[in-house]
Amino acid sequence: MNWFKSTLSRRALFGSAVAAAAGTSVVARAAHHGMMTTTGTVDNALNGFDPHHMLTDWDTGVVSTRSDGRTVRQFEIAAIEREIEIAPNLRFPAWTYNGRVPGPSLRVTEGDIVRVVFTNHGTHKHNMHFHGIHSPAMDGLPGVGDVAPGDSFVYEFEAQPYGCHLYHCHAHPLRRHVHKGLYGSFIVDPDPARHPEHADVARSRLLGSDENAEWQEFLMVMNGFDVNFDDENEVYAVNSIAHAFAKQPIAVARERPVRIYLINITEFDPINSFHLHANFFNYFDHGTNLEPSSRTIDTVMQCQGQRGILEFTFKDHEPGKYMFHAHQAEFAEQGWSGFFEVS
Repeated sequence: MNWFKSTLSRRALFGSAVAAAAGTSVVARAAHHGMMTTTGTVDNALNGFDPHHMLTDWDTGVVSTRSDGRTVRQFEIAAIEREIEIAPNLRFPAWTYNGRVPGPSLRVTEGDIVRVVFTNHGTHKHNMHFHGIHSPAMDGLPGVGDVAPGDSFVYEFEAQPYGCHLYHCHAHPLRRHVHKGLYGSFIVDPDPARHPEHADVARSRLLGSDENAEWQEFLMVMNGFDVNFDDENEVYAVNSIAHAFAKQPIAVARERPVRIYLINITEFDPINSFHLHANFFNYFDHGTNLEPSSRTIDTVMQCQGQRGILEFTFKDHEPGKYMFHAHQAEFAEQGWSGFFEVS
């Protein structure tokens, strides 16, 4: 009964917040598949980011070569406090990296030297903690790479291991800094020369290679928003905007394989999930292997901070809209659902 009351109150809040702002009902029955979605549209231009662009918006940094011949990729990241629209006419006071949630999608190659110049333009201490292997001095913790308002810090480390990783603020209180929006993806492509036994697979993941160009790659960051700060989410999404991919499906070419870099950074809920309709995929847990950790599955669960790579194809399917969503009904109804439009 307590769960039911909590769920009911959260849905009522989500509905009343949007309805009060928009002057309309919170959901409308979509023309396809009888799906329920938020009413209206989000102003992506005003937000300064578009969830559809985020699917493929890789930031590879400014590339240079060190005196020892090592490749260096430098990134400029700033913590900025700003309001963003997460559902039609529903705004959230976010803490952001470079003004967007999630932050820039950093993509490098295994063995690169990653240099991140981080500046804190916020009003609280912030930092950047990267999931990966590095020295303690680069770990981005309170007292270790912690950055006071107005100050800067340079994180520098070798990109390892390859895989689908993330970065986030690790300042106290941790859950507040995460749920307010300070997180982003950190993708490390495998160096084929280091993996001769799986060189073809490694090349297919290496951005810029001919083999990689054959794939349709998308970044999906599963997140949630606690709009009344009661430590429970009222809005769920992928790439921050509720029902963005339900209203505007992701275009997929039938003959080309699909690879999804999936990251869960949802606060306040122990797990999130991804379910694909009418198809199955192979899953690479954390992306740190070149052979699937699970084969032929249609649902995967992730705890907060967990991530992985999904690979599948529609080449034997008929054209049309194929749904994907969290397999928690509450999450799907409150923003986390969408479609692939296969043509």
